[in-house]
Amino acid sequence: MSFILLILFFAFILLGIPLGVSLGLASITVLFFSSNLPLVVAANTIFGSMNSFIMVAVPLFILAGILMESGGVATRIFDFANSLVGHWRGGLGHVNVMASMLFGGISGSSVADAASLGAIEVAEMEKKGYPRDYAAAISVASSALASIIPPSILLIVAGTVGNQSVGQLLIAGIVPGGLIAFSLMLGNFVLSARNKYGKKTAFSGKKVFRSFIKAIPALLSPLIIMGGIMLGSFTPTEAAAIAVVYTIMISVLFYRIFDWKKMPSLLYKAAKSSGTILFIAMTAKIATWIFTIDGLPDKLANLILSISSNPNIVLLSIIIFLIILGMFMDVMAALIILVPIFLPTAVQVGINPIHFLVTMVGALTIGLVTPPVGVCLFAICNVSQLTMESVVKRVWPFIIILIAAILLIAFVPQLSLYLPTLFWN
Repeated sequence: MSFILLILFFAFILLGIPLGVSLGLASITVLFFSSNLPLVVAANTIFGSMNSFIMVAVPLFILAGILMESGGVATRIFDFANSLVGHWRGGLGHVNVMASMLFGGISGSSVADAASLGAIEVAEMEKKGYPRDYAAAISVASSALASIIPPSILLIVAGTVGNQSVGQLLIAGIVPGGLIAFSLMLGNFVLSARNKYGKKTAFSGKKVFRSFIKAIPALLSPLIIMGGIMLGSFTPTEAAAIAVVYTIMISVLFYRIFDWKKMPSLLYKAAKSSGTILFIAMTAKIATWIFTIDGLPDKLANLILSISSNPNIVLLSIIIFLIILGMFMDVMAALIILVPIFLPTAVQVGINPIHFLVTMVGALTIGLVTPPVGVCLFAICNVSQLTMESVVKRVWPFIIILIAAILLIAFVPQLSLYLPTLFWN
């Protein structure tokens, strides 16, 4: 059944049918023709997948990211990052990475980062003499940070699907996210020095102080979100609700540029984005259930273990597969389908499930910035008015840096496990 389902799924995609519909249609077809199970099972499975308190965090964090873009929070974050590292060689490239890391610590969405901060970043870098295609390339690469830095929506979904602690998983993303940010900044420094992008300028303490004062309300948001989760004061879903309320408060009371008349359109935009993600999650749940009753996880585990039972070789094989698959398949759908398949195998060879899920999300995230279906790549091309070909030519060095960072995270488990162990043991 699993093989037929996958064949039908890719056939429907090639016919131009939307991904979520393709997955659901393939699953229903397999249930109807290849089993004696009633179709009401599919309806119950769909309902069960959405009857989850933790999944409510997904639309709430998406709404928080959209509200930040409209309420001036993204601009304040960019200005503060600029005051801190903008005076270095390749300064605005460093600003780009740091701003994405700070924004990702609030929105949890790489696509939101690319669509909102991307426009600001590309415009400012071009104004300071950076080639537009280079500015777009580092913008799309840095947007991947939001998928690792908590409160990453992908980590929330991975934890939910894998039946792991979402709180521990979010905390586990902090150090790997910082490592990826440092790696991108180092790559930007080397490329900027080689090509003489940007100019060193004098550091201004006054500028840092002024921008910091303006950015304090925005910077408090990730501290409140992650501090509350780490201390056990509230759940990730409650943190998402607090992020929405807090963003509205600072946009109205501090920045005073929030337009209440736009609220219906912002809610519609959030609902549309959330609906896409959650619909894929619903249909993927049926496919996952079929894979389980068909014994696909055990079959795949036996196949991988027949090659090697060495945890490092198993992990490397899975990472290579995920990076390649992420280039051709929606990351959210791939995550929901593959977590139940690969996680048991990883645990069987002794890999910690929290560490494995962080690595898995990181490997799939690379697909967001690569052709042919990279969502963040499309978003940056749209806001920068550049062709995909011109951006792809510039983004490859950063893709190599991302892959190297993911491999380091994969083979040094303590990078992911130190903080969860510190707070939960």
